Amino acid sequence: MRALAHPARIAIWQFLGLEGPATATECAEVAGLSPSACSYHLRTLAQYGFVEEDLASAADGRQRPWRAKVVAFSMADGEQTTQAMRHAGRLLSESMHASAEELRESYRDREPEYPAPWREALGTSYDVLHATPDELKTLQQRLIGLLGEYRRLARDERPPGARRVQVRLDLIPWFEPDAPGRR
Repeated sequence: MRALAHPARIAIWQFLGLEGPATATECAEVAGLSPSACSYHLRTLAQYGFVEEDLASAADGRQRPWRAKVVAFSMADGEQTTQAMRHAGRLLSESMHASAEELRESYRDREPEYPAPWREALGTSYDVLHATPDELKTLQQRLIGLLGEYRRLARDERPPGARRVQVRLDLIPWFEPDAPGRR
């Protein structure tokens, strides 16, 4: 959570994950920072394992491109989670949800402008499940694996016509914490 505690780091990490390797100067433009400030944030992201240097993609020996090392993550609250970690996780989650909501509203505002095949494929689904915690963990792992098949970060892995789509999956309890379980 410390790695993503700054909005500029989220922007940098997302840019590298979506667009591929880039230098600190290129990332700085996206994050609205100077290249030196961006370098600091890249090193912080690297310290926590979110990005790494990608010298193989350098056009010459002077460039130092970076690439995303992690492109997806889940946040869960376990027995070892402290109150401070819960608070930080909640702030990060709220920030990520706000960003997703902005994207959703932007789509809704311009939905008629999208081609019909995309409008038919996009949208929100709602469902209700009755599951145990173990079943939800299994479901989450299976969904993450399935989504990974379509991530295709390298441009040459994408089929013609493929476009970027954000996926948000929320598993939210529809019961009170002290509610007894039913059979």
